[in-house]
Amino acid sequence: MKRREFITLVGGAAAAAWAVTVRAQQSALPVIGFLHSQTASAYPPMTAAFRKSLSEAGYVEGQNVAIEYRWAEGHFDRLPSLAADLVRRQVSVIFAGGGLDTSLAAKEATSKIPIVFANGTDPVEAGLVGSFDHPGANVTGITFLINTLGAKELEVLFELVPKAALVAVLINPKSSTAASQLKDLQDTARASGRQLRIFHASTDRDIEMVFASLAQPQLGGLVIGADRNWLVRSNSICCAFLRSGD
Repeated sequence: MKRREFITLVGGAAAAAWAVTVRAQQSALPVIGFLHSQTASAYPPMTAAFRKSLSEAGYVEGQNVAIEYRWAEGHFDRLPSLAADLVRRQVSVIFAGGGLDTSLAAKEATSKIPIVFANGTDPVEAGLVGSFDHPGANVTGITFLINTLGAKELEVLFELVPKAALVAVLINPKSSTAASQLKDLQDTARASGRQLRIFHASTDRDIEMVFASLAQPQLGGLVIGADRNWLVRSNSICCAFLRSGD
């Protein structure tokens, strides 16, 4: 065998061996499952902050940890299958973001893989954890209790517009917290002697129809219920609001 052919053969074998080694090392990395109800394009700051926090804790994506991203793109019915896919992938831990539905889907998918959630719902009331002090099982996380602020927002609106006897409320009926939010708002309105007019919306078309109905002189204001769906549709809400004032 000629010297050049031998060097080429050895070089090719070395490269192949190096590729196999790299793949083996990558497959040995611990894997974090990232499950979210919305789209990646709507949350670049969040994913950047997620990776930054991991790196500050000593975990750098692609070096000593891998991340499997699963985005439901606003289709909440996809969350169970996406969560099940992460379980089949045998990830080390699942981060569940984007609302209660994501956390519940992850919890339903596994009772063994640790789950860390971040949402605005009371996790005890929602059945995610046993208590704040002792979450129990394989689920823990943080909550911002955003879904409980609707009543306070309504009180602030009454302070700003004290003569408002009728207030509109926009609720996503597909939200798992819609019923509890609506009850809190109705209790607050009833206690102050006001009335609510409930509007339901979950799509861009629904939003357009709702805001077209808001140009009514008897409505003293609008409270928008807490829902991750509104973040993705914020442009639609703003545009519909501006058109409603024409």
